[in-house]
Amino acid sequence: MRGRAAVSAAIDTDIPARLDRLPWSPFHWLVVVALGITWILDGLEVTLAGSVAAALQESPVLRLDTAEVGAAASIYLLGGISGAVFFGWLTDRWGRKKLFNITLGLYLLATAATALSWNFWSFALFRFFTGAGIGGEGTAINSAIQELIPARFRGWTDLTINGSFWVGAALGAAGTIILLNPRLLPPDWGWRSAFGIGAVLGLVILYLRQFVPESPRWLLIHGRPAEADRIIAEIESRVVTATGTVLPRALARLRVSGRGRATLAAVARTLIRTHPRRTLLGLILITTQAFFYNAIFFTYALVLTKFYDVASSAVGRYMLPFALGNFCGPLLLGRFFDSIGRKPMISGTYAISGLLLAATAFLFGAGQLNAVTQTAAWTAIFFFASAAASAAYLTVSECFPLEIRALAIALFYAAGTLLGGVAAPWIFGRLIESGARIEIVWGYLFGAVLMLVGAGGELVLGIKAERRSLEDVATPLSAEESAG
Repeated sequence: MRGRAAVSAAIDTDIPARLDRLPWSPFHWLVVVALGITWILDGLEVTLAGSVAAALQESPVLRLDTAEVGAAASIYLLGGISGAVFFGWLTDRWGRKKLFNITLGLYLLATAATALSWNFWSFALFRFFTGAGIGGEGTAINSAIQELIPARFRGWTDLTINGSFWVGAALGAAGTIILLNPRLLPPDWGWRSAFGIGAVLGLVILYLRQFVPESPRWLLIHGRPAEADRIIAEIESRVVTATGTVLPRALARLRVSGRGRATLAAVARTLIRTHPRRTLLGLILITTQAFFYNAIFFTYALVLTKFYDVASSAVGRYMLPFALGNFCGPLLLGRFFDSIGRKPMISGTYAISGLLLAATAFLFGAGQLNAVTQTAAWTAIFFFASAAASAAYLTVSECFPLEIRALAIALFYAAGTLLGGVAAPWIFGRLIESGARIEIVWGYLFGAVLMLVGAGGELVLGIKAERRSLEDVATPLSAEESAG
């Protein structure tokens, strides 16, 4: 009876094809700016945590030690995991638009509260909720972006937006150069003021997001075709008015049941039985880049201050070129993920990142680097690693059915970060605290090997998703129901 009811309620639509045929327009730039801010905020938060690490240790109120700085970074990541899973589950049920406003609100409150911290535990608690807001943002935002951007632009757009993390990193670095200058602000005021940057930026984005619609794809599979059709008609009108083009006819059609709420059993079945190779690929890509990034980036300032005698107030100057390289990687390489293809580009960027880190590790161990050359080496490494990491999120967000997209992104982020990311800042914090270069070299070499494992995983398991409709890459569960 339930199967016959699903078939009788089936919806025949061309909405996905209508979205994919659109030319690039100001509407798509609005999506990029209003939603891509998530990664800018994440970059801002992570950079602030790294750049103010020494200031937190010197604070007359907090007085954190090196291990506590690393632990706070891990707690931020735990918050991100918790927020991603919880809000990802809600995103697939309540919709993309509702959740990316809720999660931004949580972030604003938590990062503002961080500035009021009075000891390690209060600082850690507020960092947890800041991470939860950012983690929830990531699932809602990646889902919405995938579903609103035409297929032929999806790779470059997704990589560039994920790479905008480093725009936030640059903002954070520039802000700390000013705010951590003891001649301008007292030591305990500088780091507190730094955490207010994200709150101010987030308030502006709350306004912009009111102009971003709900995903028509999400509305469609949740039995709201009339609302989906109204939104796509409005988008088409905006695009035609802005570009002056005549839209070609959308030929491809899709039949769905309109019963888009997937059970947890359906999620597990899809990940384990329907798409086991994609699940394994996602775990490999997310885990390897998570350790690689979190190990190095969260302890960036500690290496500069401990081994190269860089003053804590000057760390931001070294962060700026590093952030620029990280942003330029996805921006300049992103188009090749749509033209050359996912598999060669993902495997290539993972492999190059690992090999460059291994070479840098040996130079560091031999004492052949100074603060400037170490930063230059990291900048070159992460030009490629940033594109690789962004491609990992692109992979898991486009290779699973629409009904479970947000939760799938959250689960992979959670699993990958737990396996490869949460412990990394703490481990490297301990290695740096030991003062022994050889121990840090072994840590870097381990991260390099992991990236080579990621490259191999992509070569064996990679998906040709470039320029293909989301529904072609992964058939919606409700389309399978309707066909059955």
